Amino acid sequence: MGLGAIDIVVFLLFMALVVGVSLWAGRKEKSSEDYFLAGRSLGWGLIGFSLIASNISTEHFVGMAGSAFGRVGLAIASYEWMSAICLVFVAWWLLPKFLRAGIYTMPEYLEYRYDSTARSIMATYLMALYVVALLATVLYSGAQGLNGVFGFPQHVAGLLYDVPWTELAAEQQDRSQLIATWSGAWLIGIIAAVYTIYGGLKAVVWSDLIQGAALLGGGALVLYLGLKLTGGGVLGENGGVTGGSLIDGWKNFAESARYVDESGVERTKLSVILPWNDPDVPWLAVFVGGLWIPNLFYWGLNQFITQRTLGAKSLAEGQKGIFLACFFKLLIPFIIVIPGIIAWQQFGPEIMAGAGGDEAKAGEQAYPYMISQMMPPILRGVMLAALAGAIMSTFNSGINSASTIFTVDLYSKYIDRDVTPRGQVVVGRWSTGVIAVLACLMAPLPGLFSGVFAYIQEIWGFISPGIVAVFLGGMVFKRAPALAGRLALIVGPTLYAGFRLPGWFLSTRGEAGELGGLLQPLYDFSTIAFLHHMAIIFIALFVMMGVVAALRPMDAPRTLPVSNVNVEPWRYRYVVGGLIIAATVGLYVVFR
Repeated sequence: MGLGAIDIVVFLLFMALVVGVSLWAGRKEKSSEDYFLAGRSLGWGLIGFSLIASNISTEHFVGMAGSAFGRVGLAIASYEWMSAICLVFVAWWLLPKFLRAGIYTMPEYLEYRYDSTARSIMATYLMALYVVALLATVLYSGAQGLNGVFGFPQHVAGLLYDVPWTELAAEQQDRSQLIATWSGAWLIGIIAAVYTIYGGLKAVVWSDLIQGAALLGGGALVLYLGLKLTGGGVLGENGGVTGGSLIDGWKNFAESARYVDESGVERTKLSVILPWNDPDVPWLAVFVGGLWIPNLFYWGLNQFITQRTLGAKSLAEGQKGIFLACFFKLLIPFIIVIPGIIAWQQFGPEIMAGAGGDEAKAGEQAYPYMISQMMPPILRGVMLAALAGAIMSTFNSGINSASTIFTVDLYSKYIDRDVTPRGQVVVGRWSTGVIAVLACLMAPLPGLFSGVFAYIQEIWGFISPGIVAVFLGGMVFKRAPALAGRLALIVGPTLYAGFRLPGWFLSTRGEAGELGGLLQPLYDFSTIAFLHHMAIIFIALFVMMGVVAALRPMDAPRTLPVSNVNVEPWRYRYVVGGLIIAATVGLYVVFR
């Protein structure tokens, strides 16, 4: 699909709006509290939109929709729906504790509860994973998504070679693809870094408000066109869908979602409950096991997300913002996951052929390909802006949070203990720029793995069980000493590596069932769903902390600091939270 002049104008106007509003919003950031926590002045609307815009990026449009295109189907929505329940838990229990302590970062809490070593370990983990997992994935998947929708590799090839794309040699196509991906990653990274460096968290949340609205609107438009196409609509020569009924579209969509798997069993892609031993989203992990670990880490203990709620003007505003995010989390699978299934129904053979029969690669191309076929010319610039906004909103949040951790948890503790609040702002700006450059350099890394969404989830598994254990264990075992916290943080990644790495290495030696000897049971255990491994590790670490607390208890529980933040809770928190939980249960009943 080519870009017209009006598409380019719409995209440039959108970028100008985002940068202009962000620079305006961040123009008064003088102190470290202003720069890193927006002066603790954020209201519930900004918090809610920023949580969602920061979370949803092209790893969802490319990765999650790709999983839906493949055999997982709607079951991948569990990552969204179950996170709504986790967010309710954060609003009810975790956020009051964090705001009462007045912390800037999540590692800072560990120093108050354990010691400075525990704080430094967590800060180091987060810094490394933000660059390698979060930011690199955002840039890679973003560039890939834009390549698929707008054919940037073909444009690059047109500049490099005077030969049609279909007549290029494979190495020429690969070179064009690589240049387009790197160029897209650097362009996105530079634009997002500019206003983030200048304005800090306040610039980030205001840009998230604009980009989040474009993101949700663009996703809803794709769903609308997809259902019209499924309901009898006809594709135009230059994109767009004419005719078609939304009601008939949903009926046809639900019926076409049925298929027969490799074992001859009839299934439907609209079922959110997969077998307990499914390698991707087993029901055991969803309801009672490992899925709770990454969700609790991501939404309650991850600086990338919690920085918005830590900047709330009051506990009540933070809780209301979280509940707004919960509403969107329940909605998002309908505008991301379902279009992935529609792509499988309407364009499956073409997409698989374009990916050489590789289902993982086909999944990553599914959503972009569908957009390239359905989007009418006048809206291409809007969709480009929405996708670019999705990338930048996550990227700017990531570099802002990483610079906060570096400045507050590492630089101010080990390099310059006497740095002033104004000096911290300077350090924060410089570190934001350096982190952005490192992320751009690491952008090609996720391409070495099979599936973007799987890559980022597995990589986070190295640290999330240990971090969840050390926070929850510290709250449950009041007298657990600093040793318990340090052990949980160190042993967790070690166990995860021991569980997962054998499967990664042995998979190069043969398929399951072909290894033989002692290697086979090791391979079988190492290749079960990583969510099961995370649950096992969390339980082991939690028990270990309890044992250490019993054998070497502190003389008295640690006393946390008390801030001057208004921690009066929202009076309707239990009612609204209960309704969100009930709605989540209802969705599982409907799509069981």
